Amino acid sequence: MKIYEELVERGLIAQVTNEEEIREMVNNGKATFYIGFDCTADSLHVGHFMALCLMKRLQMAGNKPIALIGDGTTLIGDPSGRSDMRQMLDEAAIKHNAECFKRQMEKFIDFSDDKALMLYNSEWLKPLNYIELLREVGACFSVNNMLRAECYKQRMEKGLSFLEFNYMIMQSYDWYYMFQHYGCNMQFGGNDQWSNMLGGTELIRRKLGKDAHAMTITLLLNSEGKKMGKTANGAVWLDPNKTSPFEFYQYWRNVDDADVLKCIRMLTFLPLEQIDEMDKWEGSQLNQAKEILAYELTALGLGEQLDGIYISSDYGCRKPDERFLGALLDDQRLDPQKCLMIGNDLDTDIAGAKRMDLATLYLHTNITPGSQRPAKPGLTFGTPGIRHWEQEGSGLSSLLDHLPIRRS
Repeated sequence: MKIYEELVERGLIAQVTNEEEIREMVNNGKATFYIGFDCTADSLHVGHFMALCLMKRLQMAGNKPIALIGDGTTLIGDPSGRSDMRQMLDEAAIKHNAECFKRQMEKFIDFSDDKALMLYNSEWLKPLNYIELLREVGACFSVNNMLRAECYKQRMEKGLSFLEFNYMIMQSYDWYYMFQHYGCNMQFGGNDQWSNMLGGTELIRRKLGKDAHAMTITLLLNSEGKKMGKTANGAVWLDPNKTSPFEFYQYWRNVDDADVLKCIRMLTFLPLEQIDEMDKWEGSQLNQAKEILAYELTALGLGEQLDGIYISSDYGCRKPDERFLGALLDDQRLDPQKCLMIGNDLDTDIAGAKRMDLATLYLHTNITPGSQRPAKPGLTFGTPGIRHWEQEGSGLSSLLDHLPIRRS
């Protein structure tokens, strides 16, 4: 199965401008594509997760991603999906946020040897002269068509500022510029970006007489039609200092039964054959599916930001052994804020983690108090458990591949 067919099978594609052309390009590694990220916060969040995973999938298939840091468009603010105007950020805050984005993206995308590009649209947007811009591209945009765009229609009742009205022109200009200077022939984005993306294809067609292609990614919605990636405390971030590994893991571990298999299909890199088998699961098996989802996404989203992961698996302990954890952290000189412990008894272990004031996930099940086993770090106590999880296909072995573990 080629990459486009896999994207379809995973339910990731929402809308395309020309399916035949896009399929041919991405299946044969001919796409130089971009996804834009406006710097509205100092971390990426779960809402960006699917876009980053898509970039990774397409790069693995031989295509070239461009991660566009929207430090220029952030000065205006994207009205898409908003019921009110975004908070205006000063340039110092935007620059700081852009640096944070850069560090996080480098954990997903391989930027070595020109395999991908990271660009900043302030480099070409800020020098623009307004009159020259209007003369160059203004005639290519119909106000009537712009007002029919969903991203503007939903704002008309409460009011749409002229500042935000310019956003579609700025985003379209980004693609027009990168098409000419970087050969960017495709744009991907969330389904709420469709109108802005069509503005770019039309600008390139009218100004350059060439075709560019757009594809939107299915929004990650729960069974009630609400966007996933938020908790009562706000967004789920890809920064362990904003959303701890404990909280990140728990978010995915607690998704609804109706959503878990869809999330596994759309977000993980598990083989489709394995996921197809899991589609038959029901009842208590869905709890196992949630653990698989949580393991896989914690590894992918936070793996390189964690100091280590330690597994214990005798399945019998009902009280966390704090001496074991303390000895393990002391020996490894680990930051307890960045250590993920995995086991079996959730209620007991979460209580233990909170009692020890750890912002990490500590699931401990096999080192009983008073045990004569030496408190050595690593997988000494967990080898049987690892074999068990691999037999069950939980994805734990994939997690081990992502994280720096000392096997002692």
